[in-house]
Amino acid sequence: MRACRSRPWPPDPNQTASGKPGAVQVVGDRGYTSHRFREHIWGMGARPAIPPQRHEAPVACPEWIDTNRNRVERLWARLKQWRAVATRYEKTATSFAGVLCLAAALDWLKP
Repeated sequence: MRACRSRPWPPDPNQTASGKPGAVQVVGDRGYTSHRFREHIWGMGARPAIPPQRHEAPVACPEWIDTNRNRVERLWARLKQWRAVATRYEKTATSFAGVLCLAAALDWLKP
């Protein structure tokens, strides 16, 4: 991963590497770990926070990013237990967002 060493760390939180406002880090799971996708993220001016495949060398990533990525993945796994969320049953984006918010709120309230 040569691109990881060519950028300064930590980045300025208000700007991307290209100087434009936008995402500073792009978080994804192992399914998005291709070199081409990482280079695309670097080209957009953000830093990829994607864990490598098991057979690849480890990539430096702050621990808090990996922890939060794991929490988000587990939340999506719980939300997909709702049939309306898993199948995207709602026809409009607004309706789907409402079902998603309802499912997330009930998941948050669950003891």
